[in-house]
Amino acid sequence: MHRRPSTVRWLFASLLALLMSQTPGSAGQAESKIDFARDVRPILSNYCFKCHGNDEETREAGLRLDTAEGAQADLGGYQAIKPREPATSALIERITETDPDLRMPPADSGLVLSAGQIETLRAWIEQGADYQQHWAFRPIVRPAIPVSKPTSAAFEGGARSPLDAFILRRLSEAGLAPSPPADRATLIRRVHLDLLGLPPSPAQVEAFLADESPAAYERMVDRALASPRFGEKWGRHWLDQARYADTNGYTIDSARTMWPYRDWVIDALNRDLPFDRFTIEQLAGDLLPEASQRQLVATGFHRNTLINQEGGTDREQFRNEAVVDRVNTTGAVWMGLTVGCAQCHTHKYDPLTQHEYYQLFAFFNSSQDVNSAAPTVSVASDSQNVRLAEFDRRIAEAKAALAEFDRKRDGQRPAEERSDGKPIAWQVADLESFESAGGATFEKLGDGSLVVGGKNADSDVYAITFASPTARITALRLETLTHPSLPKGGPGRAGNGNFVLNDVAADVGDASAAWVHATADHSQKDYDVRGAIDDDPKTGWAIGGTSRANVSRTAVFITQPLATVEKANVEVRLTYGPSPAGYNIGRLRLSVTDAPHAKFQLPDPERERLAAALKKLQEERAAFAKSIPAAMVMRDLPTPRQTHVLIRGDFLRQGDAVKPDAPAFLPAMPESAAAAEDASTDESIRTRLDLARWLVSGEHPLTARVTVNRVWMRLFGQGLVETENDFGLQGTPPTHPQLLDWLSAEYMRSGWSTKHLLRRIVCSATYRQSSAARPDAQQVDPLNKLLARQSRVRVSAEIVRDLALAASGLLSGEIGGPSVYPPQPDGVYAFTQRRAAWPTSKGADRYRRGMYTFFMRSAPHPMLTTFDSPAFNTTCTRRPRSNTPLQSLTMANDEALFEAAQALASRLVAADDDDPQRIEHAYRLCFARLPSEREAASLLEFLKQQRADLQASPEDAQAISGVADKDPARVVERAAWTVAARVLLNLDEFITRE
Repeated sequence: MHRRPSTVRWLFASLLALLMSQTPGSAGQAESKIDFARDVRPILSNYCFKCHGNDEETREAGLRLDTAEGAQADLGGYQAIKPREPATSALIERITETDPDLRMPPADSGLVLSAGQIETLRAWIEQGADYQQHWAFRPIVRPAIPVSKPTSAAFEGGARSPLDAFILRRLSEAGLAPSPPADRATLIRRVHLDLLGLPPSPAQVEAFLADESPAAYERMVDRALASPRFGEKWGRHWLDQARYADTNGYTIDSARTMWPYRDWVIDALNRDLPFDRFTIEQLAGDLLPEASQRQLVATGFHRNTLINQEGGTDREQFRNEAVVDRVNTTGAVWMGLTVGCAQCHTHKYDPLTQHEYYQLFAFFNSSQDVNSAAPTVSVASDSQNVRLAEFDRRIAEAKAALAEFDRKRDGQRPAEERSDGKPIAWQVADLESFESAGGATFEKLGDGSLVVGGKNADSDVYAITFASPTARITALRLETLTHPSLPKGGPGRAGNGNFVLNDVAADVGDASAAWVHATADHSQKDYDVRGAIDDDPKTGWAIGGTSRANVSRTAVFITQPLATVEKANVEVRLTYGPSPAGYNIGRLRLSVTDAPHAKFQLPDPERERLAAALKKLQEERAAFAKSIPAAMVMRDLPTPRQTHVLIRGDFLRQGDAVKPDAPAFLPAMPESAAAAEDASTDESIRTRLDLARWLVSGEHPLTARVTVNRVWMRLFGQGLVETENDFGLQGTPPTHPQLLDWLSAEYMRSGWSTKHLLRRIVCSATYRQSSAARPDAQQVDPLNKLLARQSRVRVSAEIVRDLALAASGLLSGEIGGPSVYPPQPDGVYAFTQRRAAWPTSKGADRYRRGMYTFFMRSAPHPMLTTFDSPAFNTTCTRRPRSNTPLQSLTMANDEALFEAAQALASRLVAADDDDPQRIEHAYRLCFARLPSEREAASLLEFLKQQRADLQASPEDAQAISGVADKDPARVVERAAWTVAARVLLNLDEFITRE
């Protein structure tokens, strides 16, 4: 075996102490049956796999120790491991070598195998060097429930549920007993904080304490699980994993509409959507047959990726990064694996090759991510859908009325008034005279048109005469034509080539045209052609407003039939200006026709009324539909992209082509649904839907284990597997492996019901234990991994403020909807590239739950970051918990929390008459219990001191109380109780789940 490169040796040093504590360390232990997964693999993984593991590129001396085949291969005359022959196994020879230059691990790595670890390896080889599959990759098999001893007073005569039997067995082996149950007030607060993220009301506590029936606790749990607040609390956990935010990320970090996805999560959890469906709809809802709006919105899970809107970026690079994020997030959330380690090279520890990583990559590589834009779907509420349906009904009725009118009108017309379907015959007028009131000149061209030159007056009237070519005139056609002599080619004389024709008139002798309608092939917005015949000098016809403004345009002016004799003189007057000035026509041609009005399809007043009503309804529907949010969703391209291995993860360096498939170390993925239905289809072309179904199949060993473990983590502070984001070879083994598998099997057996799983755990005696520290357990199990007691856990960032709002009575009960803007300090956005606004919400929105707070990735709300909320640039499967002075300062001085203290004070003063009653009420609201005598006395003394101080400083009293009251005594009273409320809200117990 070769020495490890010095550049990687330092990686092992930090793991040594932990590993030595996790592996057998005595010959006595080694003599017993060695468990490869528990005893041997951690040693090999942390000391050997870096250079002798899965990655072929970095493997040294051709030696592979992560598989039996590699470890027992003949490598030029030696074998690292010879089963049952430790004395001739090169592995034992090198780890016991006295020469520092030959000993493994190398001396400069900082790693030294203990005598116990060496003996474990020797004994394992002696026993046959059996390579067992990693525990997390084995199929889930429902284990038998241990027979519990009915002697535990703490568990009231024995286990309350099957899971308690597994806990009791481990405690018994360690010589420990479980803790007694927590008191009932603590239990109801614990359940409400864990399941709902809100404290129980005093009335709920009182009712629970008064219920002496054996099923009182279970009924209280069922009520909590049925609350719509459940989806908010557990939805927040899921949104962490979904990396939910309200902005795109990177430096511009502009807003996006993602809250419909957040609301989908809340609703799905409230209706206990089975986790397998919960998974499928999020990963591939768009690929389901006849996907509903709800299922499309669910795919927002993978639309929470960042979008870079910077100028000059390579869009393909950031599209590729979004796909990488989707792969890594899927691996972390559903499989609990660090699949991202294989993006640039084969995984150093887990059996995941780089080729297999890009097989997973291929599932997401064909999503529609074009020019940083994502497909969207309109998200209408039930009431909005009702209104849209009503619009559609009324529009259909209006269309039917219009069609019926046309049918009846056409049927009632005399035959001579009906259109014969032939085109209108126009005759170009042979213009005889033309004059300009403003001094313009005219040149007649061979096509019968006039080009206008000379002075371009602010206002003008063109008077043009010609001999009528017909015995009657029913319409006049005006063609405005382009010409090189005109500005930008015309057809107008204004600088931009436009014109505004304010009026058109035509006379034959003493008879004048009576216009009935006007049409044009184009009219500029607010300059409709009908403005030239409405007798209003302020209106007129213009042709701008498009990218092709300087083109020839035609208008037709229809008149009541104007009787004449052939060759009679017709005078046409075209009037312009003075506002706008100089907007005169530069080239024109006139034509007339005697075609019947039926050919022009003239508007009927009644028809116009019906058409206008239809147009109004259509415009109203369009405006209403525009107000409905559009959620970002996943959709695939019609033709899948070709996926390649990216050399060193570089999107510019493509290697071998790959197709979507599962890693070889996990159960095989069935052929694609398309291939199953069509034998001619390439079975290797699998979709996200195939991936999603594979993840939640009964054969998959990871999804149920990972999900159950995270549920356990939320309820006990840490998972049965401590490394909840790493179920691979470098992760910690489960403290209770059989319990984990029993719960995982139970989860799937129940139809993937998350509420069933939670009820199982929350109703157990293990969960109900007191969290009080115990010296005996502390000595044997300082990290409480054996669960001889419950854990004290500080609530998450959003819940901190929720508790204050609930205790004060300010909390809004509204669920869902657009994100809101509770108070935050000024200047938070001062150092962001996009100086975004923070329009502080008013009314009930000011007091919404924390999960509805608008989340800007580059500048999250300060309270959230103070209490350890991540930025959600990547998935977060577990939030860290810190304990800092800034948290206490925030609880005392944050504007929102100070406002809650004021409201709590007002609530207490209004509800009770004397201090002892108010103190009891305050403790019920804040802690779901009564104060001890010492607590009550201390708070009472504090109140007396505050009253004295505030009476001496009326200005401070007024500022603290926040109420407008002319009675100084009442102001002081509210101020004193506001200060007391700040103390209560700042206690560790207030933000801690006991």
